[in-house]
Amino acid sequence: MNASVLVINCGSSSIKYALVPSTPEQPRLAGLAERLGGSDARLRGIDSRGDSFSQALGDADHTRALEAILHRLEGQRPLAVGHRIVHGGEHFTRAALIDDDVVAAIERTAALAPLHNPANLAGVKATRRLFPGLPQVAVFDTAFHQTLPPRAYRYALPEALYHDHGIRRYGFHGTSHAYVSQRADTLSGLEGGWLTAHLGNGCSTCAIWQGQSLDTSMGLTPLEGVAMGTRSGDVDPGLHAHLARQLGWPLERIDEVLNRESGLLGLSGLTNDMRELEAAEAHGHPGAALAIEVFCYRIAKSLAALSCALPRLDGLVFTGGIGENSARVRERVILLLPHFGLQLNRTVNSETIRGREGRIDAGGRQLWVIPTDEEGQIAIETRQQLQEASA
Repeated sequence: MNASVLVINCGSSSIKYALVPSTPEQPRLAGLAERLGGSDARLRGIDSRGDSFSQALGDADHTRALEAILHRLEGQRPLAVGHRIVHGGEHFTRAALIDDDVVAAIERTAALAPLHNPANLAGVKATRRLFPGLPQVAVFDTAFHQTLPPRAYRYALPEALYHDHGIRRYGFHGTSHAYVSQRADTLSGLEGGWLTAHLGNGCSTCAIWQGQSLDTSMGLTPLEGVAMGTRSGDVDPGLHAHLARQLGWPLERIDEVLNRESGLLGLSGLTNDMRELEAAEAHGHPGAALAIEVFCYRIAKSLAALSCALPRLDGLVFTGGIGENSARVRERVILLLPHFGLQLNRTVNSETIRGREGRIDAGGRQLWVIPTDEEGQIAIETRQQLQEASA
């Protein structure tokens, strides 16, 4: 057995994996099994030599895909398996060593994340069969946000909806916000107040004080908050009733539109890919220009609102595919926050690209681009659980 942790992020038709070693100098074996359950499943990734590979899996399900992944690990038996679980409800305030009781508790939260938790559990059940006796740990997207105070997590709804049905704000992208804020503390020498912006196809913002989440943009579900790739973000709560009355849409259709046909895609009428939108905007496409303008404005508005949660604001951190890659989005967001004393170094900002960690301010409050490492954070929390269990 080696000291690596196998990190599994299991979706309904995919498995993202990474074998995370105990030291950063060692290479990671990582990849993605996709289109599971169909007739053309495929596994692709990076092997121990750093070479890319692609392997047809036919009609593989999750168990067969994991067997193929284990073969690709070239006989390396990990120290433990760390699973990304999207929703832990109020039951899980931190990572948990998986046993039958933990599995049952995750199953009980399925109603809060019906697209995610059942898929995450499929990975848990498959790896428990393939690795009997190997420690397995559940790391929850929502756990980092369990430090939110009631004023931040409660909706202004009847008390019974919270106490009897768990209707409250939970927040997501917790492993990402935790990782980049901890990294910002290390790089800056501070342990103070950070606003973090995880910007990708899914987007969320967070206010973090001395390592604890005090507020975040996502709520009961990942639909709440800023505009995203295909998600609308915040809309009038009366929109659902209005669409049902005026257009006769059933709830399922409304849910589909708000989650899969809105955001950057819906506004632009083109795509949810920021790279393509920026290129289209440069060629004068009005829909692309509007989509980017709304996207940046909603992010800035969210960050400004979240600053209310912080006793002191030390800086802002960008991460995620868009946050790491789009210098123009970063600049636009910062320009929309003129009251915060943020001074952007435009030259450094324009040269900072994905995978490159760097400070992009010209003095004053700190501005950082920090590539997120959710797999690394899951591995850290998995090891912590093992240490506590053996203490």
